Amino acid sequence: MGQAVRFHETGGPEVLRCEEAIAGGPGPGQARVRHVAVGLNFADTYFRTGIYPVPLPSGIGVEASGVVEAVGEGVTNVAPGDRVTYTGFLDTLGAYCTERIVLAAPLIRLPEGISHETAAAMTMRGLTAAYLMRRIWPLKAGDSILLHAAAGGVGLIVSQWAKLLGLTVIGAVSTEAKGEIARAHGADHILIYGRGDVARRVRDLTGGAGVSVAYDGVGKDTFAGSLGSLKRRGLLVCLGAASGPVPPLDVALLGAKGSVFVTRPALADYIADPEEKRALAGELFDHVAAGRIRVEINQRYRLEDAAQAHRDLESRKTTGSSIFVV
Repeated sequence: MGQAVRFHETGGPEVLRCEEAIAGGPGPGQARVRHVAVGLNFADTYFRTGIYPVPLPSGIGVEASGVVEAVGEGVTNVAPGDRVTYTGFLDTLGAYCTERIVLAAPLIRLPEGISHETAAAMTMRGLTAAYLMRRIWPLKAGDSILLHAAAGGVGLIVSQWAKLLGLTVIGAVSTEAKGEIARAHGADHILIYGRGDVARRVRDLTGGAGVSVAYDGVGKDTFAGSLGSLKRRGLLVCLGAASGPVPPLDVALLGAKGSVFVTRPALADYIADPEEKRALAGELFDHVAAGRIRVEINQRYRLEDAAQAHRDLESRKTTGSSIFVV
């Protein structure tokens, strides 16, 4: 008998239950995948709390890696025995489980140089880093960026990728220890939250100019500082809202801040095209397999410990990537 983590009501981590589950057989366009590792992402908490509403009861998690056991009619992108990874949104929701039926379209074949654990730790974070570095803004060598949550899973990959592109990385973190982790992965300068005004410190580090791009996954607590850190015609990328949603924005402020831009991107819109997804995944896998980007798995949990995993994530106790080992 398999296991699956579900929630029957929205709320805190305590609503997560590990239950018995049977995967069954795949239908047309589907595959049955036996999981080896499952990714833990902050977005998972948005489903659990109801920020992302879904019909209840519901599974949780959108990222995992494993082996294809069977495929349904019409499936040509994967075959039984293939090592695969996947990430998505509603189309892959329910990844916290030992095995499952999932749409075959999101599945990505894993190259031999990438382990299942590494894949589960980086597919969502790595593809996010890929579009942030390669699609969202015309970054060029010598540009400076501000990176919030620089010691997190996305942050560590972005920092390393940024250095490959010749960028200067200003990383913002909550503790000295996290600052050391971020610095070891490419951050050139470290800002500790609560120690001075972020925008002023960024201006000091950039000779008054500001950064070309600010990547902000913290939200409410850091939005104003990120906006004030941009150079003229720079870009603020709102990746998430770990501290709460950003306040309503008066667009006239964008002109007052130097004709700056603000975007709230979603990974799904950067991997919707199969060719673009294949290109981003290929570049990511090449960097990881060659050792140019290291994926740090600093927390491992069992499925039955899902509630504790969410507590650790929301209290900022985690660094790098976290996974469930199935």
